[in-house]
Amino acid sequence: MGGFVSDRRKVRVRVPASTANLGPGFDALGMALGLYNEVEVELTGDTLTLEIRGEGAERLQALGERNLVARSVTGTLERLGIPGGVRIRMENRIPLSRGLGSSSAAALGGVAAALALAGASLPPEEILDLTLPFEGHPDNITPALLGGLTVSTLVEGRVRCVKLPVPHELQAVAVIPEFHLSTAKARRALPPTVPRGDAVFNVGRVALFLGALQAGRLDLLREAARDRLHQPYRAPLVPGMAEVLSEGERAGALACFLSGAGPTLLALVTGDGRRIGERMAACWKAEANVTAHPLPLPIDRDGLKVL
Repeated sequence: MGGFVSDRRKVRVRVPASTANLGPGFDALGMALGLYNEVEVELTGDTLTLEIRGEGAERLQALGERNLVARSVTGTLERLGIPGGVRIRMENRIPLSRGLGSSSAAALGGVAAALALAGASLPPEEILDLTLPFEGHPDNITPALLGGLTVSTLVEGRVRCVKLPVPHELQAVAVIPEFHLSTAKARRALPPTVPRGDAVFNVGRVALFLGALQAGRLDLLREAARDRLHQPYRAPLVPGMAEVLSEGERAGALACFLSGAGPTLLALVTGDGRRIGERMAACWKAEANVTAHPLPLPIDRDGLKVL
């Protein structure tokens, strides 16, 4: 990501959705998706004002200064020594609490807009370090910033990350249910320890997943996306999950997994994945009476942009 360019009075940034874990890569793997929120921030010298349209607008508007974009903008500006109020306009397209990185997009969008207003140009890992206190985990904010497939972890509290190439033919289809699932609730479902055999299983699958993508062996992705560390424990929170993932594989998906903490289920595909997504949605309705809609999405390869 290059340096920011700004008139220092008003900036607009575009941030992609993201999917984390990709099956076995718990809290480490992430991928950016072609669905975007936009954040416009203007220095006004007055109080904070919010104008929000799109997904979750009423809920987010009601938060006022506790809104995550607002907190990340004002917190970063304060850290940079820039006083005064701001007007924030948000166009939200990423569904809330669905496992598609809405909170990461909010936190990163606010930090990036504040940096742009300040005319600051920072390396990606420093931008991620600034964003981390507002989000808590790097697995979604990293692909949202860099685009594509990313590996990230924390080393002594700081983000270390790598962006990896993604085969050009790879696409995604998100099957998004009507119900919400908070990340906090999904994390509470996880046990404090796991059997060594399950840990070894996931280490092997993560290595296979990354190797398969880099070698163009997309036929290996189905097995590489298997997981024993988080999906089995979260399955009770997502009724019908196992059946829907299996239906996606039968329909021809390269791999199927829970997107982040869920409840969205995501399939990796080549070509148009709508038919696969429609079969998964129909299965979800039949197995658990869950209404969901399929949304084919490209892999975003560019990450956050200052418009």
